[in-house]
Amino acid sequence: MQQRRGALARGRRTAILAALAVAATACTSFAPIEPAPHVYSGRFSASIARGEQREAVSGRFTLAAAATRTTLDLASPLGNTLARVEAAAGQASLTAPQQDGTLATWQGESADALAEAVLGYRLPVAGLPDWIAGRAVPGRAAQVFPGSGPAQRIEQDGWVIVIDERFADSGAPRRLSLGREAGGPAAPSVRLRLVLDADAGTLDASGRSRP
Repeated sequence: MQQRRGALARGRRTAILAALAVAATACTSFAPIEPAPHVYSGRFSASIARGEQREAVSGRFTLAAAATRTTLDLASPLGNTLARVEAAAGQASLTAPQQDGTLATWQGESADALAEAVLGYRLPVAGLPDWIAGRAVPGRAAQVFPGSGPAQRIEQDGWVIVIDERFADSGAPRRLSLGREAGGPAAPSVRLRLVLDADAGTLDASGRSRP
């Protein structure tokens, strides 16, 4: 039964990856991002390792963070949105294009677990609004180094977050590395690198529909 579930997950993952490859060269229409107090945008690269197998993906991201909702958009280097993950009040959704170009949406209770079920690897959606601001998520166990002053390394929720560079003017994180070790064949290791365009700001109407 476990082998069958693994085969089904791999088949679904292959179909989604094929659809993302198609979407990278075609325009996929997503609803505009809702305005939020904090919006981060920039470039990302990800490396996913399953034993000897390696996958790599890169592009642009937009993270819109509000008190009750988090929205993460991933886009191709050309700017076409590849996937959107939303988390709010104990529920989450992941929307991505299918091979025929139509959009499909999956629902779950955890955005991180939903990404793992659909894409085959975890995305740090739940903690990202805090980590990208250079702090641990309040109320959850964490190790922060150094013990005082601006954080350089955060260990929380199975992720290791390293702040590689900060903006000179504000001291806010500009480049971050995030890593998660493999938890078995169904939970591969993940390495993410984020480079922010600028400090967080409020997304205006002209930018709400694009990462």
